[in-house]
Amino acid sequence: MERAPNRLLQRLIAEAGFSHKGLARRLNDLGTARGIGGLRYDHSSVLRWIGGQRPRDPVPDLLAEIFALRLGRPVGSGDLGMPACAIPLDLGQEFTRTWQEGIAAVTALWRADVERRRFLLDSTFAIGAGSAGAVRWLTLPTEGHPTGKGMRRVGMSDIAAIREVTRSFGELDNRFGGGRVRSAVVKYLDTAVSPLLHDGSYGDATGRELASATAELTRLAGWMAYDLEQHGLAQRYLLQALRLARGAGDHSLGGEILAGMSHQAIYIGQPSHALDLARAATLSARRVGVHTLLAEAHVLEAHALAALGDRASCSAALHEAELAFDRRRPGDEPEWLGYFDEAYLSAKFAHCFRDLGDGARAVQHARRSLEMDTRYVRGRMFNLSLLSAGLIQSGDLDEACVAAADALELAAELQSARTRTYAADLRKRLEPFEGESPVRALTERTRELTSV
Repeated sequence: MERAPNRLLQRLIAEAGFSHKGLARRLNDLGTARGIGGLRYDHSSVLRWIGGQRPRDPVPDLLAEIFALRLGRPVGSGDLGMPACAIPLDLGQEFTRTWQEGIAAVTALWRADVERRRFLLDSTFAIGAGSAGAVRWLTLPTEGHPTGKGMRRVGMSDIAAIREVTRSFGELDNRFGGGRVRSAVVKYLDTAVSPLLHDGSYGDATGRELASATAELTRLAGWMAYDLEQHGLAQRYLLQALRLARGAGDHSLGGEILAGMSHQAIYIGQPSHALDLARAATLSARRVGVHTLLAEAHVLEAHALAALGDRASCSAALHEAELAFDRRRPGDEPEWLGYFDEAYLSAKFAHCFRDLGDGARAVQHARRSLEMDTRYVRGRMFNLSLLSAGLIQSGDLDEACVAAADALELAAELQSARTRTYAADLRKRLEPFEGESPVRALTERTRELTSV
């Protein structure tokens, strides 16, 4: 549909005496002064706005400020012919049908998150949104490759920067918890990545790389929200990361995101939904032949089945996970799968056996899980908690308390709601034995760890 020209903006520009180039320069400078990096508008941008295109937020508010200063009277975005856009309450919950719709949705999600919109912080997990996203991931016809026709040339150095930010923030997340760094990740997405998607010029190959790199960082922001137990917000990010991966044609990454969605669903007590998501991840892993991803999908399927109490099916899924893991070729697989090693697989096995009440086998696998990369501090806390839980189930209270103490001390160093939940679970498991000397000693040792 043809846009109507923006006569209000055209008249204000004439009244203020701005050239198109001069207005764009003032906008870029004001954005920098307000801490909004990456604005690179020019005279062509102003011509598009006069033609009826509405720029992304917060550009209308910045323009209103510029005109108010020049004209000496209050000017609102409505006076510019750019009324404020109402933000839909289901923002980020839809797996959009087209690339351009996807860009609009994910960038609006980042902006609303930066602004700490209340409806996002208060949002709840929606099973229907996750199920619809998984179905659309599997069934959406192949679309044209993502391209951009903006004024800013996007190169591989821009994409390399996004990937390096993802790597660096991922390491910080593992060491310190999502609470320490998530706001910085979201701000980077909004100020540095959003302009590339909206205003960038890129062809098919670069567009696919841009979409894939952006999906990885969006996934990380969602994972951090999950770690903070902001489950509705986390789900929205993971769904939008999945949409970006679809635009990139990156079925490995899409399978990994589906696996992450399954992980979250298990954690919040939705095992049937988790099972569906894990099986969707399995289909993606088989499609691309990435055996580590296939092992992850099968072990998440097993965990969901354990939570459902289906011991036989859980055992079969664990067997499939082992077979897939034995066939993996780490050197030929995506770097972001490097975390999924034998220790990680063992931890997932331990989760299954703990939930099935098999303490001895939970202990066996939890011990193996602790032969892990020391950079994964949060993961070590989880694995120590698993070991302690298995030891409690096995009746070894002394060693259970030793492992619990180590877990609680690590938890105190992390800004992670999930670690607090694991700590609370441990304390609950130990409550029946609170009169026993090992538990009394544990209570004394950890008395000052009030945060956990």
